[in-house]
Amino acid sequence: MATATTLSQGEIAQLMQTIEMFEVIAQSQPLDYQSLEILKEAYAKLGQEEEVVRTSKRIAEAYVQLGQFSSAILEYESILQRHPEDEEVRAALREIEARAASLAAPGGTSTDTTFATDQAVAPPAAPTPAVTHTVPVEDGRSAMRKIFVDGRVIAPSDFDACWPVPDLAQPPPEPVPPFIHVLHEKGLVPVERSLKLLVDRARMAFLPLDRYDVDIDLTRRFPAALCRRWCILPFDTLGRCLLAATANPFNQQAVRELSALWPQRIQWYLATPADLLKYLRTAFR
Repeated sequence: MATATTLSQGEIAQLMQTIEMFEVIAQSQPLDYQSLEILKEAYAKLGQEEEVVRTSKRIAEAYVQLGQFSSAILEYESILQRHPEDEEVRAALREIEARAASLAAPGGTSTDTTFATDQAVAPPAAPTPAVTHTVPVEDGRSAMRKIFVDGRVIAPSDFDACWPVPDLAQPPPEPVPPFIHVLHEKGLVPVERSLKLLVDRARMAFLPLDRYDVDIDLTRRFPAALCRRWCILPFDTLGRCLLAATANPFNQQAVRELSALWPQRIQWYLATPADLLKYLRTAFR
């Protein structure tokens, strides 16, 4: 693995930008442990051990807040392996053990509660076979309808008129504008309001791509048809983790197709449709 002494100036600058961006995300969403993991890896690549430990503690604290005690214990123990003298970590472990014991007692609830993480469209364990145009596509329509129609944001007729129906038979020549972009263009719902609704309901972090150094060459490694059809943007990597942006956090089909090409971890972020369309048009001219 590259270290701070072997990284190029460009790689260091990219890591510093990643840290700046994801520190902002982590500050606004302190329970987003997946973004914290990205931060920890960036600090590790730069050889900033103190920040690695600090971020690792933040990850453990997020796990505790989410009731995922076993994950918190593993995170704390990983710190002790490198810093056995850390009394703060030892005290935190004792507190977790006490809380876990109280929850395990009669009348308590079980530990490690289920939680919908920020990767609201988490990929399946193994890629699923490609669908044909005769098979219903899990493109997030049902979840989006609940938010915008059942939530009385727009009328059912407006939803049906604005929802982009995917054509799986032909590769799209241009990026297909996301649903929330169409709503904005028709003057039905401002894109800022739609993004806020999606952040709140999907628990997916928002990333301002216009402030990020998007890796267009990385984007071009993925099929244009895939990226255009679902308006998704693979924009960077950190270690084996692929960072990807979307305006539809419930599109399971897009996740499956991208996961089939990138079997390692994928971290998803919400982005404005305008940024997605701009970068996709730049990548696939």
